[in-house]
Amino acid sequence: MATAICLFTSSSTSHVCSFLQCRRWNNRMLGQVKFTSLNFVGLKQRRNLICAVDKDAEKSFKKTVEIDRLIDILRDADDKEIQQLVVENVLAFNEGFWIRLAARTETCKSEDDKRDYEELAAVLMSVVDRLVHKTKEKIESATDVLKAILEPVIEEEEEIPWPPRNPDALVLMQKELNQREQEGQLDEGFLAEVNAQLRQAKEDGDKPGLEAMLQKVLQLYASRVLSKRSYAKKGNEVLKPEQFLETLIQAPETEWNKLLLNGLTIAKGDILPQDLYAVVKKRIERVLIRTEGGSYQQRVLIEYLKGIQSRGEEIVNALQGRMNTKDRSLMRIYVYGDF
Repeated sequence: MATAICLFTSSSTSHVCSFLQCRRWNNRMLGQVKFTSLNFVGLKQRRNLICAVDKDAEKSFKKTVEIDRLIDILRDADDKEIQQLVVENVLAFNEGFWIRLAARTETCKSEDDKRDYEELAAVLMSVVDRLVHKTKEKIESATDVLKAILEPVIEEEEEIPWPPRNPDALVLMQKELNQREQEGQLDEGFLAEVNAQLRQAKEDGDKPGLEAMLQKVLQLYASRVLSKRSYAKKGNEVLKPEQFLETLIQAPETEWNKLLLNGLTIAKGDILPQDLYAVVKKRIERVLIRTEGGSYQQRVLIEYLKGIQSRGEEIVNALQGRMNTKDRSLMRIYVYGDF
């Protein structure tokens, strides 16, 4: 059984490739076909022309069928299989492929199917881009990538302070992480490295700053990945619980308390706790479907979502009087006072 990944401290109350690029394919001018009148073309010439048109149509149809077959295979593939399929069919990812994928996206009858195609397009564009530019890229180990992300918050002192003294350090850290994720460097190897370093820091017990820093890396990663897909709109309707969850996903963990207190009906908001728990559960189910079972990515994303629900439950319990008197009083001051 896989060991749980801890994204939050025990003391806590616990796309890049935008599909706008895909939509741009639909807006490309493909040119207009000008047909010459056949009134003065001889019968033999007309027959030859009709035969040529028929052959071209048949060739085009077969090509479309081949592209559709490849798209269907890619839709059912996991991340590792997609990378292998791209390598094996790299020449197939031409303009015709992207136009066909965009066309299938636009003709989807359900929003879920449309989102699946959008996500597939983003993933494929990222994988193809990395493959094409692989020879130009410097291959870095997972350790080097982690060091680069942590560099803005690492100070020369032996003891690592957390939070960083420089308020801009976290912004620079997030910017570096986003860039590395966009370049496809935050893979399973990277997540395994962060988890190993975090486990060692917890076992040592004398580096709380490093532990908090590594947890922050995983939180930023989860927020980045989960924010790529939105379920807050169904047609023209805004689904408020989904919208509220996405606000929490995108927010720093240190702001969750304030957001939950402002958003839940038990405090100052209009979102029922049960509705929040329901959309968290649904999002976890989607993660389980769309990620490889037992992978570090799956475990990190699920732990992040569970952290949001746990924080919500703690807030609810506090306001319903299920905490000790001192903590409950502090929570009520937090809710009804200035914060």
